[in-house]
Amino acid sequence: MIKWAGWLITLFGAAHTLGALTVEKAARHTGTWFSGRLWGDDLAAMSPANSAYWLSLASFGVPLIVVGLIVLWLDRRGITPPPFIAWTLGIWTVVGAVVLLFTPWPILLLANVLLLIGARRAARHDNPAPHADITRTP
Repeated sequence: MIKWAGWLITLFGAAHTLGALTVEKAARHTGTWFSGRLWGDDLAAMSPANSAYWLSLASFGVPLIVVGLIVLWLDRRGITPPPFIAWTLGIWTVVGAVVLLFTPWPILLLANVLLLIGARRAARHDNPAPHADITRTP
């Protein structure tokens, strides 16, 4: 479950970033991005180049790729990702769903649920009877 969650998070971030760069044609503003012309741009009245930058490279896509890859890295080493990752992403996903209902947020929510269930199962497997007193004889 943890591996599936990591892949879903990674793919969600990659799809958002690559979709913005290609489908939304944000990449056509690359020359403006690297010329320094965005430095004085007004965020309240964004230029098309600034808007494209925030939709693609400066969006949540790249950090989601990093988080997903960290989850996969931890899983490959037999380390259970801490639950705060799933809880934080889950809360953020729900807020995003309330703000923009018709987006693919259910995919990210599924990844968060899988991550929480996987972490809970791993905790049970590592410590099957946490309240048992193994030093006591019957």
